[in-house]
Amino acid sequence: METKTPLLDKKQIEKRINRIAYQIYEDTFEEKEVVIAGITKSGFLVAQKIEKALNKISDLKTTLIEITMDKHNQVRRDVTLSVPESHLKNKVIILVDDVLNSGKTLIYALRPFLKIDTKKIRTVVLVDRNHKRYPIAADFVGISLATTMHEHVSVELEGDKEVAYLS
Repeated sequence: METKTPLLDKKQIEKRINRIAYQIYEDTFEEKEVVIAGITKSGFLVAQKIEKALNKISDLKTTLIEITMDKHNQVRRDVTLSVPESHLKNKVIILVDDVLNSGKTLIYALRPFLKIDTKKIRTVVLVDRNHKRYPIAADFVGISLATTMHEHVSVELEGDKEVAYLS
């Protein structure tokens, strides 16, 4: 039987999202617009929450987009964006995912943005597990943990249940 240890409850997630929103605003306050790009499923849900929090504290124009990819087979599958790449030219991109484990998902999610002349790209994760195999780091992190390779972090943000677990 697998045991799940709660890492963050709904209130703790909300506090971390708000802190990340302030950090993003501090980093981009001179901009007119930022693009918040969430990686499909949980990363997109985190991105939605960040956009909502950012809109409460600033008058920055935000554009929310979804990055669709197969997290389990990034090499053989295309990474697609919910807007045309031309809409992202010379914009600040905030790339968002729920958990940073090896860094592979974030690396592959960056692919479409490397074809575009963006102003700058920042990365955001709710949970950083510190097991990077790829040379990527999150600029803004909700919580950073040292876990074993056998442990798994899952984030559930749908419905009334908002929790991050370690199992």
